[in-house]
Amino acid sequence: MTEGQSKAVFWIGTLTSAALFLGLTYDTQREFDRLTHADALDEQVVAGKRAFEARNCNDCHTILGFGGYYAPDLTRAYVRIGADGIRRRLEHPEQAFRDSYRKMPQQRLGEAEIADLVHFLRWVDGIENNDWPPQDSQRRWKRSTERLLAGGLLSPGAALLKQESCLGCHALGDGGERVGPRLEWIGGKRDAAWIAGLLQEPERLQPGTPMPAFGHLSEAQRRTIGETVVSLAAQGRMP
Repeated sequence: MTEGQSKAVFWIGTLTSAALFLGLTYDTQREFDRLTHADALDEQVVAGKRAFEARNCNDCHTILGFGGYYAPDLTRAYVRIGADGIRRRLEHPEQAFRDSYRKMPQQRLGEAEIADLVHFLRWVDGIENNDWPPQDSQRRWKRSTERLLAGGLLSPGAALLKQESCLGCHALGDGGERVGPRLEWIGGKRDAAWIAGLLQEPERLQPGTPMPAFGHLSEAQRRTIGETVVSLAAQGRMP
């Protein structure tokens, strides 16, 4: 290759890369408001962000890829554990993390500050960032739910979830509410026996939770629900 050809390759590569970089930067800026749902940015979201910064939450948690790696990522905390899960952890971290080697300090947050933080994390959860982080992948959860339901909506576990209106508080696939933790996430963290015990005595295993007891169900029924929820996570890990 001659010197002239080498220079040509260098300049063509450099200018092409620069043009691509500038084009992608422009496109990102143009789409920023839509991807972040800027129209939903209200005073409470801003107040929650300020509380998040004032309490140095980033020292332990990552959010949108930034922060410490001691505690779980909070980018999808709202869909993962729900508004109630966030609130309980902020109000009583000593209870929420009593069985974990990782501890969260008691910040003694006021009721308004907790509400602001929940609102902020709800807004963050809505940011369209190509289904990141992978451990909270919406596509994975949807896929695992579809596999489960493909086996038959009338399976005993699915029928019990519907009968007891579990989706009135918990998200599942594309459906359900986000008051409590997502069912697929619970199944990835707990076993069927623990879930059955929670259904029988939620206050004993999760102090402060508003979840009602399901003592009217038999032990076998509670276990069936637990096994169904755990299967969601197991199928979600399949390639």
